[in-house]
This record gives sequence, C-alpha cells and structure tokens, in this order.
Amino acid sequence: MDWTFGITLKNRELLVGFIEKHTLAELNKVPVGFNNNIIWNIAHVIVTQQRLVYHLSGLPMLVSDDMVAKYRNGTQPENNLSQSEIDVIKDLLISTIEKTKEDYIKGVFKTYHEYTVGMKSTLHNVEEAIEFNNFHEGMHLGYILALRKSL
Repeated sequence: MDWTFGITLKNRELLVGFIEKHTLAELNKVPVGFNNNIIWNIAHVIVTQQRLVYHLSGLPMLVSDDMVAKYRNGTQPENNLSQSEIDVIKDLLISTIEKTKEDYIKGVFKTYHEYTVGMKSTLHNVEEAIEFNNFHEGMHLGYILALRKSL
C-alpha cells in the first residue's frame, strides 16, 4: 500500500499548491456554469477520504461533523470561506493521509462496512476504499483544473 499512499500524498501536495497559488477570492469563486469552487472540491476530497476509510471502518473520523455536513456528497458552497478556514483545510490535506497511513500500518482498520459507490462498484475492505479514494481524488483534481481555467 506504500505506492497507493504515495499517489494520495502526491495529489494532496498538488492541492496544497492550488491553495498557495490562488487568492482567497479565487478559491471561493463559483464560476458561471459550475456548482462549486476550488476550495469546496479540496475540502470534499478530505471529507470523502475520511468517510470511505474511517467511517466505514467504524472508527472516528479525523474531521469534524460540521466539516462532513458542509462537504459531503450532495452539498455545494453555502458561503465564502475565511483565510483561517482555508488554513485548516490546507493542514488537513497532508495530516489526514499521514495519519491514515500510520493507522493502516498499525492495523487499526479491522472491520469494514461494504459500500457501493455512485459508479455501482462495491468497496469490500479498507484497501479497496483507499485505492478507490485515489480515483475519486483524481476526478476532483480534474474539476479543479476546469474551475481554474474559468477564473
């Protein structure tokens, strides 16, 4: 799983770069024709990874219930985020993956509640969840690239 975690970290480093290279206004902007913005997509991948890996393993997530409610599937930006809120998201990008890898190595993920994703593929264990998460994050990286071109 080292390779899989490595891919996740590389993607997360790209996302950190988007935060560092864009203004607060750009991160919050919902361009015409879009339903969300760059920072929503970034926060969404954090929440989704936590739900797929920790929640479905019956473990406490590393993000708040409020964050889950704001960025889970089916949500969209309700208001502009402050710089301090974006700083929290930026910190979570790397820390959540480092902690997930640490917990995986420790054998923390003992059970998994099977879950069928929107593509109709069923995740049977935490390894499949971690691997699927990379696909999901790749999709949202594509959305972010499209959003960036629309700024």
